[in-house]
Amino acid sequence: MPYVASCLVAMLGVALLTGCQSGKGQVSGKTAPSTAAAPAAPAAPEPATAPVAAPVAPAKPVAAPAPPPIAAPAPVVAPAPAATSAPAPLLQPIRIKAGTSETITDADGNVWLPDQGFDGGEVYELPDAEIANTKSPAIYRTERYSMTAFSYPVPNGKYTVKLHFAEIYSGITGPGDRVFSFNVEGHEFKDFDIWVKAGGPNKAYVESVDVEVTDGKLDITFTPKEENPKINGIEIIPRS
Repeated sequence: MPYVASCLVAMLGVALLTGCQSGKGQVSGKTAPSTAAAPAAPAAPEPATAPVAAPVAPAKPVAAPAPPPIAAPAPVVAPAPAATSAPAPLLQPIRIKAGTSETITDADGNVWLPDQGFDGGEVYELPDAEIANTKSPAIYRTERYSMTAFSYPVPNGKYTVKLHFAEIYSGITGPGDRVFSFNVEGHEFKDFDIWVKAGGPNKAYVESVDVEVTDGKLDITFTPKEENPKINGIEIIPRS
């Protein structure tokens, strides 16, 4: 009997042990611990998603600066000959009639301008005077006297100046009564005596002188010595 009891006890122990291992049934009225997996730990929050940057266009390659073009050598041009300006056309002769306010025309058809260009002086007229040594006596019947200068604008150039004289004043009765000097563009005429030059009163005499004008005007100066300087007419004639 003791052997049977031992066997029963052994079998009961095996049965109990088998129930615990298999998870079937309850032991001592207690619920067997659940074999379900423990709840998972809360997942770590996902990191914030970084904004996706817009695609950046690839930078264009910077071209290396082109070397400056090499200029072709300029053709060698022979210097043009200097232009030769055409000579200014010659001025028409200028004729000034001293002592009158009107133009006159001489025997050759030349027109004489009225009295002008003089500095100072007075005018004198002897309208009926007979004048020898000329075919145009009207030139010598009026005069300007006691003037100090004469000036007239002309282009620069060479001129022949003709000064016309006749002694028509009754107060001059012989040589030496009227003596004066005059200068035409640097050409000096000293101690000029009309009576002596013309050979007496009421006789025409023309003094000519070639000059060159460089300042745009023809200048004549008069200087008294005995009585007053006087003149009847002036011609300014261009020379080629």
